[in-house]
Amino acid sequence: MVVDKFKILLKSELEKLPKTTGVYLLASPKPAGGGGFDVIYIGKAINIQNRVKNHFNQPSYRDNLFIDKVAKIGFFETSSEIEALILEANLIKKYQPKFNVVWRDDKNYFWVAVLQNENRVPYVFVTHQPKNFQFSKSNFQSNPKSQFSNSKNNYVGPFVEGVALKKTLRFLRKAFPYYTARRHSKNKCTYCHLGLCPGPSPDLKEYKKNIKKLILILKGKRNTVLNLLKKEMKQFSKENKFEEAGRIRDKISALQQVMSHTHVINNPKVGVRPDLTRILSEILRINKNIHRIECYDVSNIQGKQATGSMVVFVGGKPDKSQYRKFRIRMKNEPNDIAMLKETITRRLSHAEWDYPDVMLIDGGRAQLNAAINSKSEARFNSAELQRSGSNPKQIQNIKIISIAKRNKELFVEGKNKPVLLKTLPREIYNLILQLDDEAHRFAIAYHKKLRKKELLK
Repeated sequence: MVVDKFKILLKSELEKLPKTTGVYLLASPKPAGGGGFDVIYIGKAINIQNRVKNHFNQPSYRDNLFIDKVAKIGFFETSSEIEALILEANLIKKYQPKFNVVWRDDKNYFWVAVLQNENRVPYVFVTHQPKNFQFSKSNFQSNPKSQFSNSKNNYVGPFVEGVALKKTLRFLRKAFPYYTARRHSKNKCTYCHLGLCPGPSPDLKEYKKNIKKLILILKGKRNTVLNLLKKEMKQFSKENKFEEAGRIRDKISALQQVMSHTHVINNPKVGVRPDLTRILSEILRINKNIHRIECYDVSNIQGKQATGSMVVFVGGKPDKSQYRKFRIRMKNEPNDIAMLKETITRRLSHAEWDYPDVMLIDGGRAQLNAAINSKSEARFNSAELQRSGSNPKQIQNIKIISIAKRNKELFVEGKNKPVLLKTLPREIYNLILQLDDEAHRFAIAYHKKLRKKELLK
């Protein structure tokens, strides 16, 4: 039995569920004589198997309303958490599962409202209750456009998790800047300077195209949007409008990055079991269990207000007391690899900080080589290191790895070929992504702080 490409298992086959991100459904038999099954609950999860097991092993008072009725379980793996969030919304909208609705009403679900002001300029915000909306199947199935979409307004949803939805919109806004209020001031706002708002005098035709693409993504049509953008990029190239083509290329890259690697679903802190640290040690060819991992990233706009970040995980969990941030000293040049090298070099000069077992770098082979060069130079050239009495072998024994997220590859110092992330144990895969996301977040936060200071001058 397959429902919307879901793979269906019996309740007794929980161990066959994947430990990956995706959407799951719980189904009960139809009333006597009806045959088939009814979808009674739909949910999303970072780890489908763990989440479904929790329904049965640690049921909440809500789970107790339906868990004894469940006979079959369906699952659909997604390539990202955002995709899972959007798919969950679309499936709830389609099936209206009884026990998704029983403790919720229109005031508790979340919707993305795309409205137009008196000048027909769209603006976007999250709402609990679309205007004139009543929660019923007829709204979605009999006449889905009657109150939810017209020439002026769109409501996309329902979304179950408001925090995850707001995070998703915040990330998508980087690729498709939008207004969040009915009117904009005559002057640029803070979000304009951050590239998240179209500004007081936008190209309305281009802006409305972006809004349409945003709506398509929220409706689960990511590939349609990517194809549209690639078509636009090719057309600009044919017309020798290379600056515009480059802008579209950057938008495609940003969208792929956000959709594939952004964490939005609430998840408990990642911990690594002792046997998995042994496996990670074997993968990285380290002759001891891994205890301390540091991850690095840089953030800048055309080299300006450039920052570097260092986050520290001990025993598989973040230790924020040991995080460090660096204001890049090199000239304002857009050279991420040189900035990364500066960050690593400065970090290695601090022998008073414990050295890690592993350094994880955001980037591919070039970033890996830059970090390895920094390590080699630090071992032999740092007078400060020698004065501190630190043993150069402590630096030599650091294993450097880098994550190329676009191709989902892990480059490892000493290995010619990258390791595919999908071949790693899921908990290690999650740990690596969490490290990288945390370093990225920390670098951007410091970069924004510096930009804000510059804007206020």
